[in-house]
Amino acid sequence: MDASDYQKYEDKMDKTLATLESAFATVRAGRASAAVLEHIRVDYYGQPTPITQIGTVAVPDPRTITITPWDAKTLKDVEKAILASDLGINPQNDGKLLRINFPQLTEERRRELAKQIAKYAEEAKVSVRNVRRDALDDFKAAKKKAEITEDDLKDAERDLQKLTEKFVKLIENAEEKKSKELLSL
Repeated sequence: MDASDYQKYEDKMDKTLATLESAFATVRAGRASAAVLEHIRVDYYGQPTPITQIGTVAVPDPRTITITPWDAKTLKDVEKAILASDLGINPQNDGKLLRINFPQLTEERRRELAKQIAKYAEEAKVSVRNVRRDALDDFKAAKKKAEITEDDLKDAERDLQKLTEKFVKLIENAEEKKSKELLSL
């Protein structure tokens, strides 16, 4: 067995890690970041459209995001979409752009966000373990078809366990980094 046998499983684990990093970016950590708006969709001529495709999103200072729609008629729709999201932020509409101010995080809110980060990390670990399980199932099926030997199967189990441990460690490091960032503000 060579490294190419494991490549597709490692790629899946890489995608899980990338998804986790993306989820962490949406957790607002007291600083304004356009990433918190990534998952908000606006009804734009009957199509759910990301805010970034409707206008310009800018971060003029660490506590403010401004959204300037290219079509002024969509300003109210963007405002409604932000209010309907679970971000708990209230945009201020001045007729030309939306301004979103991020207040300083309270200790209680930081703890809630830390729990959310831990939840995202746990989901990522479960996903990595599911990839390992699927890979083991594939190798066991190959063993049944006599495509690989019993020794190959044992080697695959050991190698997949090492790969899983590597990615779980990467997930834990990312979680620790994000938690420190959040709690040190």
